[in-house]
Amino acid sequence: MRSFILRTLLTAFSLWVAVELVPGLDFDFGSLTNWWAKFGVVLLIAVIFGLVNAFVKPIIQILSIPLYIITLGLIHIVINAFMLELTAWITNNLTHWGLQVDDFFWSAIFGALVISAVSWLAAVLLPDSVDNLYT
Repeated sequence: MRSFILRTLLTAFSLWVAVELVPGLDFDFGSLTNWWAKFGVVLLIAVIFGLVNAFVKPIIQILSIPLYIITLGLIHIVINAFMLELTAWITNNLTHWGLQVDDFFWSAIFGALVISAVSWLAAVLLPDSVDNLYT
């Protein structure tokens, strides 16, 4: 359970950094004004982003193996941007809040790059196991 919570917090942090750095990415909080409610929305977006990456992304990656070979792996950036765009579509169409992505090129591409870089940096800085955090 601690691993899920930590991964969700890291994903939420990565999304927040991407929204702050990339023009064209934004959170839509609807009518929420409370800071804690906004934080909860960002956490819910992170959970949805994690679910999209857990269930949809492996299928897309398997189907695009020839594109990985042809592009020498650069298609992975486009797939990550598609996962970000899919998360924005899900959150905006199912709720009154969500992630806003203005356009696929370049907002989603740069957002995916920023999220990947921040997630990689967090993985490097944190210990291998969540249990090691408390010892």
